[in-house]
Amino acid sequence: MRSVTIVLKVNPSTILYPFEMTTGERQLKLKESVQTWLNGSLNDPIVKLLAKNSQLTKTQLETLLIDILSENYAGKQLKYDEKASLRLTKAQISRGSFNRTLKQAKENVTKSIYTVLLLGYLGVFESTTLDPYLEIANKLRDYVDAHKEVPRKGEELSQHIKLIELIREQLETGLKQLANPSERLA
Repeated sequence: MRSVTIVLKVNPSTILYPFEMTTGERQLKLKESVQTWLNGSLNDPIVKLLAKNSQLTKTQLETLLIDILSENYAGKQLKYDEKASLRLTKAQISRGSFNRTLKQAKENVTKSIYTVLLLGYLGVFESTTLDPYLEIANKLRDYVDAHKEVPRKGEELSQHIKLIELIREQLETGLKQLANPSERLA
């Protein structure tokens, strides 16, 4: 049996997992790793707010993430029945069910992108009514960038964590306000 090191690059920090395992044990470890990442991602408060107001169901988002990111974890191309087995549900999902959900997710993403393109073409983005959305988009970028640039020590780390928490709170407040336009007008 040879030793294998898998590098997981989905999370902001790279994690090394050296181990010696059989194929079955590797598949189980892959499933645990992917599901741990999915649970963490889907339970993130910002992801929850964004997903709640998106065109994707929770199942579609989960399926799309598995399709796009699971191969990074595996380090190889996965078959759709292997991807289906990575879903968070305890029930076994068929390859056909996984593929249908994936197709719906991709269609919803495509339609959302075309909506943005259409509104841009019609000049709607030049209107000031979209400014709050652009501000939130910039705040999201700041939040992601802040997670990428975490200092390693002491006071800098403490200050940076406070900054990340402040941006997260501002994002949550802003996203909740954008999700309920009638409350913004009150």
